[in-house]
Amino acid sequence: MEIKSTLINKAAEELTVIYRDIDSSSGLEGRKVSGVRAYCFLGNKLVIVCAGAKGAWTPPGGGVEDGESYEQAVVREVLEETNMKVIKQAVLGYQDITEKDRIITQTRSVCIVEPYGEFVSDPDEDITEMRLIDPAEYKEYFDWGVVGDHLMKRALELKSTL
Repeated sequence: MEIKSTLINKAAEELTVIYRDIDSSSGLEGRKVSGVRAYCFLGNKLVIVCAGAKGAWTPPGGGVEDGESYEQAVVREVLEETNMKVIKQAVLGYQDITEKDRIITQTRSVCIVEPYGEFVSDPDEDITEMRLIDPAEYKEYFDWGVVGDHLMKRALELKSTL
């Protein structure tokens, strides 16, 4: 499935976003992935995090470091932002965000996680709070429109197969 949408960036520019479902990393077709987000489930609860400075709730995620695969970035970001271990993960898809001079590719994944211990803080100090919520309530925290609805539906379907 392909979903076309737009978003407004920090500079108040409208950018084109194209989301595509994939079933494996081969669907990335040589793209350089620069960011990840993971729909993480602890039992039947969805894990979300709050970036305090932005006041925004999202699934855990962040940038892909040099030499790191998107799968490795998911594991690292989930650990840093939630103090949880990724037990299983699967890619849901990716989105290309078209800026003036480049295309930014970000993956979306679903994960099964378990805590190492209590969440205390993010080492980068970006994340100030972590919550476990009923997935049906995600729009109370973040609303990514049609793409977000599709991703949540797909994440809930795929989580049962992991």
